[in-house]
Amino acid sequence: MAQLVIDGGSLTFDDVIAAAHAEPGTLEVVLSAAAKGAVRRAADAVRRLIDDGAVAYGITTGFGAFKDRVIPPDQVEQLQYNILVSHAVGVGAPLDTETVRAIMLIRANTLAKGHSGIRLETLELLLAMLNRGVHPVIPEKGSLGASGDLAPLAHMALPLIGEGEAEYRGVVLSGAEAMRRAGLSPVTLVAKEGLALTNGTTIMCALGVLETHRAEMLYATADLAACLSLEALHGTPMAFDARLHALRPFPRQIDCAADLRDILEGSQFTRGYDPTNVQDAYTLRCIPQVHGAVRDAIAYARWVFEIELNAVTDNPLIFIDEATGQIDVISGGNFHGEPLAICLDYLGLAMSELGNISERRIMRLIDEASNVGTLPAFLTPDGGLNSGFMIVQYTAAALATESKILAHPASVDTIPTSANVEDHVSMGATAAIKARRIHDNVERILALELMAAAQGIDFRREVMGRDTRLGKGTAPVYELIRRSVPFIARDTVMYPHMRTMEKLVRAGQIVDAHRMGDAG
Repeated sequence: MAQLVIDGGSLTFDDVIAAAHAEPGTLEVVLSAAAKGAVRRAADAVRRLIDDGAVAYGITTGFGAFKDRVIPPDQVEQLQYNILVSHAVGVGAPLDTETVRAIMLIRANTLAKGHSGIRLETLELLLAMLNRGVHPVIPEKGSLGASGDLAPLAHMALPLIGEGEAEYRGVVLSGAEAMRRAGLSPVTLVAKEGLALTNGTTIMCALGVLETHRAEMLYATADLAACLSLEALHGTPMAFDARLHALRPFPRQIDCAADLRDILEGSQFTRGYDPTNVQDAYTLRCIPQVHGAVRDAIAYARWVFEIELNAVTDNPLIFIDEATGQIDVISGGNFHGEPLAICLDYLGLAMSELGNISERRIMRLIDEASNVGTLPAFLTPDGGLNSGFMIVQYTAAALATESKILAHPASVDTIPTSANVEDHVSMGATAAIKARRIHDNVERILALELMAAAQGIDFRREVMGRDTRLGKGTAPVYELIRRSVPFIARDTVMYPHMRTMEKLVRAGQIVDAHRMGDAG
């Protein structure tokens, strides 16, 4: 069994992706020795505060607008139970297992930092659930992204106390039954633990990491789809000349142009200088400028989430002066999701644009007037009798339009809550869910572009010869497509082929085919 050691400060994207997709029993997540010590010290500090009768938010007081209600010592445990059951008000479809596993790991890593006051036994129980595959049922909606992701995180924590629901070995059970079957016993929470489990940006962070990773795969797929379309349309790679991009030195625009040149190397489907056709339409000529700008947004998202992965985002936070033993409990706003919300809106907007330009390339592939007679209308040999790819483009247009609507930013909205104490919220979880929906659409649009471009390549080979070479990057992609989806010679039921292409894109097989081709 592989092992992942977490300490609150060194969790990586790759760690999260691996843990999210790991089958129970194949990966054990454990705390480092230093993290265990830090967690114990913070938990001891909470006990000292209780013993001393100190007034500390969320430890000996109520929450939100009840921040001034002091809770008697004999009711502190009930307070922690109450925060979970009262805050578990999420609605909507449950988050998928991979996302839930990412949430559990990131929450554990945040608590491992040793500023939250949770006991070691409670934190290790959360890790045991992750390791044994007890996955809480977490509805996707209900977070405002300030005071963190309260509602969904409460659902995450309920099985720890034998409440709520959890999936175990493919079956959704009561939280208590799932824990029993996994050989785990629920815990009774003590002071600060309920708040530590529910207060923070973990839902939007987990979604952000997974969707940023997905966006990186999608932009690589988009580069390949664009190049295959350019070849099908007898386009020119001259607009990707390094000298041109050096004069507008956006780094990722330059990188994209270099990648396109590499993908198209050796292609016999592209054209060189032609005085009768000196430049292509924007959707081909401006690929580095558009795709490069999308890469900028994705790079920014990775930077944001690499920081947030190892941040402490609950409230209040506990600080202990090791020299004097002084305990400070500081209330602040690290739970506020604004940095993530703005980033996720930016990511969704950029990825929507990646879908837009892909849909426009599909239009050029099917429009005989736009492609100057290079390809038959709607990519069918007997137009009129056959509609070919006509309605495929309709679907791409519908998806692109939906993404434009979803690209409206969530982070510019706010609504006051908790009797106006929590009077500005980030809507970061909403931004994350929107980004995921946009990525679903872009994934499908790219699948349709790849399918249409491969159809176009087949028509061009009828004229140029079956041995005409594709670029070194597009050749293995085309071969993968043709092993999975046939040339459409006459109208047929299209959606099974579309679904097959979508699965290839979602699984990263398009990008893998290119990489294996490079390695070969």
